[in-house]
Amino acid sequence: MAQPTTTFLDELMAAARGCIALLVGNRQAPSYFDFSQRGLIGSLIAVTIAIGLAGFGPRLTGIDLPPGAATQSIIVNAALFVAQALTAFVALRQMGRQDGFIPYLVASNWVTLASALLLLASTLLGPAGVIILVLVVILALATFINIGRFIVTLTALQIGILFISQAVGVFLALAVVAVILGPPPV
Repeated sequence: MAQPTTTFLDELMAAARGCIALLVGNRQAPSYFDFSQRGLIGSLIAVTIAIGLAGFGPRLTGIDLPPGAATQSIIVNAALFVAQALTAFVALRQMGRQDGFIPYLVASNWVTLASALLLLASTLLGPAGVIILVLVVILALATFINIGRFIVTLTALQIGILFISQAVGVFLALAVVAVILGPPPV
């Protein structure tokens, strides 16, 4: 496990190295993340920043959004985060691996921030940003698998079960949010 850090910036830098380690399949990836209560709080701050970037990031880059679009984006992303966390908790509990929930959540939260930054960069590139979008999808799958392998130490079957539970939870959350909020502003 990573040593407790003194500042959020130190934790951010260590987590960034951890995200890269997850991408390249480095078995030492867990050593970069802080799985303590303090580390969990830091990762929740990171995911809050990521959700804020998803909502207001395009405005920061000069893209004009319709009224309510940023708020709707934040609500959708928050609902997806809760769905992901709940389905991970239930799936890991069913596997008898509740011990892996906090490490899973911490690593996933930091990967979410890294993904949000890449997605923000894709908006700056205009149509060429599609390449980054495809890259983010590939990187998200790779980090998900490696979080399962190296952080939570799941078997391939357990990673598959976790993935399916996450997909079902996210799709259900999207359906519920779509019914409640209606179509996005144009």
